[in-house]
Amino acid sequence: MPNAKTNPRRRVIEIKPIVDPDAKVYPRSINGYFQRWRWAFIWLTQLVFYGLCWLPWNGRQAVLFDLDTRRFYLFDLVLWPQDAIYLAILLALSALALFLFTAVAGRLWCGYTCPQTVYTEMFLWLEKLVEGERPKRMKLDAAPWSVHKLAVKTAKHTLWIALALWTGLTFVGYFTPIRDLTHGIVELSLGPWEVFWVLFYGAATYGNAGFMREHMCKYICPYAQFQFVMFDRDTLNITYDRQRGEPRGPRRKIADPRAEGLGDCVDCSICVQVCPTGIDIRNGLQLECIGCAACIDACDQVMDKMEYPRGLIRYSTENAVDESLSRSEIIRRAARPRTLLYLAVFLAVSTATAWSLLNRVPLKVSVIRDRAVLSREAPDGSIENVFSLQLTNASEQARTYRVHVAGLPGLRLEKAHEIEAPPAGLGKAVLVLKVDPEAASAGAHPIQITVEDIADASVRKTEKASFWMP
Repeated sequence: MPNAKTNPRRRVIEIKPIVDPDAKVYPRSINGYFQRWRWAFIWLTQLVFYGLCWLPWNGRQAVLFDLDTRRFYLFDLVLWPQDAIYLAILLALSALALFLFTAVAGRLWCGYTCPQTVYTEMFLWLEKLVEGERPKRMKLDAAPWSVHKLAVKTAKHTLWIALALWTGLTFVGYFTPIRDLTHGIVELSLGPWEVFWVLFYGAATYGNAGFMREHMCKYICPYAQFQFVMFDRDTLNITYDRQRGEPRGPRRKIADPRAEGLGDCVDCSICVQVCPTGIDIRNGLQLECIGCAACIDACDQVMDKMEYPRGLIRYSTENAVDESLSRSEIIRRAARPRTLLYLAVFLAVSTATAWSLLNRVPLKVSVIRDRAVLSREAPDGSIENVFSLQLTNASEQARTYRVHVAGLPGLRLEKAHEIEAPPAGLGKAVLVLKVDPEAASAGAHPIQITVEDIADASVRKTEKASFWMP
C-alpha cells in the first residue's frame, strides 16, 4: 500500500511502497452492493454446477457427456461426434462474449463468474469461518506452532479437502453418471480413471483456491496478460478519481479537507485491505485487478462515515473521469463501433446456431460402397451395386426407417428395407441396388439414397452415392 505524503510548498505526492507485493494477501471482509452481486453469482453458478448433474431427464441424467458411448446429452438434445461443429461454435460464442463484455465493462468475468474467483471466495469463506477475520488470521499465521494452531489449521484444511473432493466428484459426474459414481464410492468399486480424475480435479481445486489464489490472476492466467488489448478509454473499469481524492491524508471528521489542502481520500488503506489480489487501485488500472469491486464497497462505506459523496472509487471510464461525463454519456459511448461489431457477430452466430438446432433432423446417414466389387451381374441379368448403410438415431425414442433410391431409370432395391434403430442408437443394413443393363452407359452415375422415418416423414435424410455400370 502506498503511503502518500504531501509537500506543502510543492504539492508533490511521494509514493512509498510499504507492502511487499509478493506477501501473502489477507483480504478483509466487506459487505456492500457489489459484494452482494458477487455472492449472488457464486450461488447461481454453484447451484447449477453442483445440482445440474443430479437432475433426471427422460430416465437419465439431464446433462451427461458420455465418452464411452460417444454421446453428449443436453436435456432433449443428443449430440454425436459428428456434431463437433456445435462445440466449435460454442467456443467461438464464448470468445465473442468475452470480447464484448470486456470491451464494454472490463473484467466482469473475472470478478463475478471465473471459477478461480468463485472457488477462492468459497475457500476464503471457510477460512474466515474457522480462523476468524483478517487480524486473527494474520496473528495466527505469525504465531509459533502450537496445539491450538495445529487444530485450527487441521479443521480448515479438512473443510477445504472435503469441498475440493466434492467438486472433483461433481466434475467427473458429468462424464460418468453421478449416481453410478456415488454408488461406486460407497461400494468401493470405482474404476481407476474415475478415481484419478476425482483426485486430480479435487487437488487442482484445493491448490488453486487454497494456495495459488491471487497468484493465478497475477502470473498464470493468460487473460490478465492480454486484457488491455480489449480496453479503450470508454471501457468501464474500477477507477480512482485522483482529481477528487488527491492529495490524500488522514484528517478529523469535522475538518474541512480543502482548508487543510487535502482531497477526499483519507488514506485509510481499506481499499487495499479488501482487495483479493492485494493491489492499490489508487495507483491506476493494473493487470492484477480482477474487477471484483470490493474496493468500491469499502470506499463508499468510508465516504459515508466521513459524510463525503460516494464514488471516490467507482465504475467509470478514463474519458468519463477526465471529462466529468454523466452516466447517460457513459452508456451512450458504450455503443461504439467496436462493441456494436462484437454484438452483431455474436447475435448473428447465436441466431444461426439456434435455428440450426431447432431445425436439426435427429437422423444421420452414412453410405459406404462395397469396395471389394464395384459392380456385378446378377443371375437375372441386372447390374448390382452393394452399399453398407449405417443410421444414427439422434433422438431418444426408438424409430423404424424405410429406404428409397432414385437417380437412374429402373433403379430399385433387391428387397425392401425397414431398419430399426434404438433410442440414441445405431441401425445398419446392406443395400443391394439393381438396374437393367441398358439403363445407363458404362461408368459412375450419381444416385440418391433416402432414409425416412415410417412414423414421421419429416425425419428424413438423403445421401448421394455413385452407381457403377460396367
